[in-house]
Amino acid sequence: MTTISTAINTVPKFIRNVVANIHPETHTFLKHKVGNEWIDISYKQALDKIDAVSAWFLSIGIQKGDRLGLIIENGPDYVYYDQALQQIGAVNTSIYPTLSEAEIEYIINDSGLRTLIVGNPFLLRKVAKIANNCPELIRIIPAFDEYEKNLGKNKLNAGVISFKDLIDEGFRLVNQYSSAIISAREAILPSDLSCLIYTSGTTGTPKGVMLTHHNLCENVRVSLIQIPVIEPTDLFLSFLPLSHVFERTATYHICLAAGCQIAFAQSLDLLARNMGEVRPTVMNCVPRLLERIHDKAIKSGTEAGGMKSKIFLWALKIGRQYREVNEAGKKPGLILTQQFKLADKLVFSKIKEKTGGRLKFMISGGGALPKNIGEFFGDLGIKILEGFGLTETSPVMAVTEYDRQVYGTVGRIIPGIEVGIQNVDTKEIYTAQTYETFKPDYESPEGEIIVRGHCVMKGYWNKPEETAVAIDPEDWFHTGDIGRFYKGNLQITDRLKNMLVNAYGKNIYPTPVENTYLKSPRIEGVFLVGDKREYITAIIIPARETLQETFNLDNAFFEKPEIFITEKEITDWIGQDIRRLGNELAKFERIKSFKVKRTPFSMDEGEITPTMKAKRKVIEKKYAEDIDEMYLQEAEAD
Repeated sequence: MTTISTAINTVPKFIRNVVANIHPETHTFLKHKVGNEWIDISYKQALDKIDAVSAWFLSIGIQKGDRLGLIIENGPDYVYYDQALQQIGAVNTSIYPTLSEAEIEYIINDSGLRTLIVGNPFLLRKVAKIANNCPELIRIIPAFDEYEKNLGKNKLNAGVISFKDLIDEGFRLVNQYSSAIISAREAILPSDLSCLIYTSGTTGTPKGVMLTHHNLCENVRVSLIQIPVIEPTDLFLSFLPLSHVFERTATYHICLAAGCQIAFAQSLDLLARNMGEVRPTVMNCVPRLLERIHDKAIKSGTEAGGMKSKIFLWALKIGRQYREVNEAGKKPGLILTQQFKLADKLVFSKIKEKTGGRLKFMISGGGALPKNIGEFFGDLGIKILEGFGLTETSPVMAVTEYDRQVYGTVGRIIPGIEVGIQNVDTKEIYTAQTYETFKPDYESPEGEIIVRGHCVMKGYWNKPEETAVAIDPEDWFHTGDIGRFYKGNLQITDRLKNMLVNAYGKNIYPTPVENTYLKSPRIEGVFLVGDKREYITAIIIPARETLQETFNLDNAFFEKPEIFITEKEITDWIGQDIRRLGNELAKFERIKSFKVKRTPFSMDEGEITPTMKAKRKVIEKKYAEDIDEMYLQEAEAD
């Protein structure tokens, strides 16, 4: 078990503590792939570059509290830049690479960015177009060679220096600024800002969430208490964006604190290959990745039919029995144990080998994990821990305990905070639970989830009114999520803003309904409609690969200009699963009519956020005529 002292209360103390008390400087800290080879980077190599970047920052006049920006993919350069600014008291302002030029410009100006590191030519072209509209931006730092041709024809007001040249210049400055770096690091207070993270938001203008060193350090410290199996020997594979607070805390900061290695995946497309190459022991992921692994495993195990399919289904049945006995606190009998070992040898080990074969567990965050997906991995003997939180909560509020799994929940409240459930209408607080009050049989009514304690942000940057709305006078932060306590754990029902109220006054939370339909291997996405309507309709995103194989479709089919698929054999095929799975729901929750969208909702079209959440108002407005048509068709049919 790795424990972190409360004295480790600012972010730059993490790495210094590791080299002082956990690993020698020569120990591998980071791994990344260059060409066909994985390169190891030691703590000393990283710290030397971090100090060089800090020296350069100080030489151009960067001071404590200045905001320095990053729009860059995960990799060692992110770590050097971030740790360099952290140790001189500057504030990390990471920008999602997928944002539009207008959104990037807004964040640069709202935060008052002084410098910005840029990860690739495409991003530099974006930044170059708007840089002269950002008066406080004094330096642009391309993290790649031959960047000049991507700057455009206009002369930039900001200076430009490559990150490689910056580091080389920084090495020449280190001796001159070494004492200033130490003084700056020692002057950082736990209450100082560590980062600004702009919420993507499904509506409105992005808000800069102010997180302090205390927010982040305490969140990491208590998360390690909650998951005591994380050890300095662990290797994390990082692929989720470090511009998002989930990956930054649950991989980057956890590894910085516990002395674990971080390997950076090359891309989402190469993730499967990278898993086999580096063989991680821990990985953070989003539900969609787990759903895809599940779908491929089911397809591979059953599509051939015959004996292979029978063995696969038998193994899943044995895995479920074995898991359920263990979860009941009992010891599996000899026969069931031998059956599970055989199932693991014949089926489960082959699936686990594709992850590298060493995974102790995966942490799922960033969205609700369907209960059946968690159970499936549990049946295989792959432990999936779920976590919950928001950017505004640093982010972890709750996470599954390693030895106590309750599928369909996001785990136990972390130490040091209170989580309440508040009646949406009357504002009565039904209950407020802590780590210490945990009872494995406790259940509560449903309501809005509220929280107070060390994880709650300092506020929204430049937005005191919005801060006052989010954090009430009693210091409760209102999450906007609906949930309850179930078997002592926190269970998320939906977002308050997502709630649909049908024409008869029935409350419908879309997420659990959508998750029911997502059990279908034919369906990749569901967007429910039905607020103030008599019944539910939906826009369905088909599982493209399955659709192509079933109907022998080429890629050109998905490039047609028509937004929706109208071929009757396809809509009937999807309708079969819509009707079958609808039987698991109350009648007022069932989809009565639907349209099949040819392509997924798009970030470029403004339909989803960078964290893949649907922008309900945007989608409903954009497809208003198509939605009205579904209701008109049903009315005529009636």
